[in-house]
Amino acid sequence: MELDGRVAVVTGGTRGVGAGIARAFLRAGAEVVVCARRPPEVPVAGAEFVPVDLRDPAAVGEFFDSVVARHGRLDALVNNAGGTPYRLLGEGDAARHARVVELNLTAPLTASLAAYGPLKAARGSIVMIGSVSGGRPSPGTAAYGAAKAGLENLARSMAVEWAPEVRVNTLVLGMVRTELSHLHYGDEEGVAAVGRTVPLGRLAEPSEVGDAAVFLASERAAYVSGASLLVHGGGERPAFLDAATVNKET
Repeated sequence: MELDGRVAVVTGGTRGVGAGIARAFLRAGAEVVVCARRPPEVPVAGAEFVPVDLRDPAAVGEFFDSVVARHGRLDALVNNAGGTPYRLLGEGDAARHARVVELNLTAPLTASLAAYGPLKAARGSIVMIGSVSGGRPSPGTAAYGAAKAGLENLARSMAVEWAPEVRVNTLVLGMVRTELSHLHYGDEEGVAAVGRTVPLGRLAEPSEVGDAAVFLASERAAYVSGASLLVHGGGERPAFLDAATVNKET
């Protein structure tokens, strides 16, 4: 398989998108270590779990040292950990919003810096998990959108500074169906209605995000660095098309 003998770390890899990415790396033959603050309710079969708080630089450094000590190398880092509750800007103080930025931007930077040495030695790669929220207004999740915009720019700068030894790319995700979808889209009817707003007519599955991440970490993407790969089902239909009174499809 294309990642045989490789070692990959997936942050936030215990559920949802992260678990989908971890399973995809396992299918591709990699040894996979997932980390999160808390143990998973349902372990990802075949992956090693290590608890770590990605907001603690010392703990993050110790974590990557331990991965290399146990596995002998590190070939890929997927910075997936992140997320945010729905909160309008005026409903939280600056410190609360700053915690969202810390998790979604500062923590991936911390992890990348800690992983740089072994990744350089292996001529490995980093995959940032971005969001379409970083490229358009994100009402209700503004701090998250700002962090994801920064993450994409950070990846491009890393790709230049750390070339040619380490490749760095971003997967820019649209909506993904996970066990937490109801928190953002409501019940099954709400999830289906949201899916119909996507040109491909549905939300992505975590496994599809995982397949894209495997591609970026593999030799098939050996000349891909500093890139942003859109995984959003065709994007979002412009609202004006439905509001206009002309040029309607019949």
